[in-house]
Amino acid sequence: MKVMVLGTRGFPQVQGGVETHAEHLYPRLAKLGCEIHVIARSPYVPRRQKKWEGVFFHRLWSPKATGLEAFLHSFIGVLYAGIQRPDILHIHAVGPALMTPLARLLGIKVVITHHGADYEREKWGSGARLVLRMGERMGVRYASRTIVISKVIQQLVLKKYGASSALIPNGVILPDPPATKESLVTFSLTPNRYVLLVSRFVPEKRQLDLIAAFNQAKLPNWKLVLVGGTEPRNEYVDNVLSESEKNPNIVVTGFQSGQRLQELFSNAGLFVLPSSHEGLPIAMLEALSYGLTTLASNIPANTEVGLPAKQYYPLGDIHSLSKMLTTFSQQRNSPERKAKLRTWVKEKYDWDTIAGQTLDVYRQVMN
Repeated sequence: MKVMVLGTRGFPQVQGGVETHAEHLYPRLAKLGCEIHVIARSPYVPRRQKKWEGVFFHRLWSPKATGLEAFLHSFIGVLYAGIQRPDILHIHAVGPALMTPLARLLGIKVVITHHGADYEREKWGSGARLVLRMGERMGVRYASRTIVISKVIQQLVLKKYGASSALIPNGVILPDPPATKESLVTFSLTPNRYVLLVSRFVPEKRQLDLIAAFNQAKLPNWKLVLVGGTEPRNEYVDNVLSESEKNPNIVVTGFQSGQRLQELFSNAGLFVLPSSHEGLPIAMLEALSYGLTTLASNIPANTEVGLPAKQYYPLGDIHSLSKMLTTFSQQRNSPERKAKLRTWVKEKYDWDTIAGQTLDVYRQVMN
């Protein structure tokens, strides 16, 4: 079965939820016998990267410009798929899903994965929101099959469009925590004495909320570590960097991956996800895979993960988050509790199971 993939910038080690999802999913599908071809965006994948972990890459041009990048690349990608004639074109996210009718007109069977209502992201203006809503509508209406990553999205699709969908969540891999601590030396961090957030620097991730709560909590001998790329620069990124510079205990590391990111996860005292919009939060699942005590805003996508109620706070409530930081920073996260958390998240969000479920959807479409 030949499957082409559209809607991801590329992988491995490209920042983004869809990118992380694709990086874990498609090598597994390749091992299950699928011939996987990823249509990647040229700024994110090196020319020499033709194949990785059994996955083939087709590097097509796209502008590196917010708003135009996904739209133009998706249009070009569907035309390219029309030439390549895959058995299935798998489109990720509601923006690229706008091209679903075009793919069907070209005689291609299409599976879409709805990762979340991207039109709710704070960075988009009214025009972009309209296009994204149209993408959701066109994708759900014209796809051969729709996959959703959470119950929240499944209910949205059913309520808005009366459409059924296959619920296949994001997954997580239980890491082997590294013995090295090079990142901690680089950023002058003490193990178990910093609050961690790993995410893109965009308004809906609410880094400013976490900074304000951390400043209010005044945790003795603790630091706040914000991991994520700061490009492209815009007003929000500048505001986060400006507020971070006011407190010497706030560290902005830039984008991190591989061993350096593993070190930061392994040695954190707390992980916080203050976001206002998620599909199913991969960063939270990654934190739990390290056994980290995790706090999060109480948006439906976060609460669906199933943390204890006391570890959620009302979205945007700085005072409540500050109190939680104080409370949980004083609690020891024992090795036994870490092991229990790791087992729980592994059983609930296993990538091998997810790959098998995705293959089942492909087979349904082909029959």
